[in-house]
This record gives sequence, structure tokens and C-alpha cells, in this order.
Amino acid sequence: MTVRLRAHHLLCLLTYVGKGYSPAFTANYDGIVARLGGGEDFLIVSGADDICAPLLNEPEPHCRGESATERDELAARDIGELLGRTVLTGDRLGLDAPSLARMRKAFSSGLTRTACPGCEWFELCGTVAASGFSGTRL
Repeated sequence: MTVRLRAHHLLCLLTYVGKGYSPAFTANYDGIVARLGGGEDFLIVSGADDICAPLLNEPEPHCRGESATERDELAARDIGELLGRTVLTGDRLGLDAPSLARMRKAFSSGLTRTACPGCEWFELCGTVAASGFSGTRL
């Protein structure tokens, strides 16, 4: 199986410490992190992804909003620059320890955070990064 991820969730994964919008959201996120940590690859998708799934039955899920789409575009650009390649919808990628460390270093320095301002989790993610990613689940 392959995890379906929108581009900005590649950044969110870096600082995920088990906090989320609801218990169902967090349980789903924990399952996705376990799959990725176990070596499962992921597919870059446009729009709502596997992390968004528990929110999609809400009347107006933010996963389908314009701000999430804008975050995806910015995150894909930043991650692509870091990886030295274009990140596009339909790309199948994997996360190994060296690439995760490289992405976290870039995140900590701010190189890959242009998608983050305005996100309600911005401060938490900054705190997690400043702690050396202590308590992260991936």
C-alpha cells in the first residue's frame, strides 16, 4: 500500500507529536506515521489526502480550502529545492533516516517553512523544531 500525502503534510510530519484536531484525527495520523516509519512509500496528491480523511465529513473541512492548496504549492517548491528536484502530484517518494534528518534541518533553519505562516499549528511546530524534534512520532 502507499500513503497518499499532500505536499504540505510532508512538513507537518516532521513535527508531529500526537496533537491534532480530534481523537479520530490523531489515531489516523498515528497509523500513517507508523506506516511511513515502517518504510512504506507515499504518493504526492493534489487536495485532501490520507491525513485529512477524518476531517472530510465536516461541513467545511479546511483540507479542501484555498489556504491548504496554497500551502501545498509552497511546500512542494521548498521541498523540491531541498531535494534538488521538482516535487509534483503523482510522485512516489519514500522517507529514510537521512532524508528525514535533512528535511528537519532545513525546517529548523526556516528554509522549508514558507508554507507555514498562518497555520494554527505554526507555534507548536516551531517549539518542536527548537527542541530538536523531541517527542516526534516519526
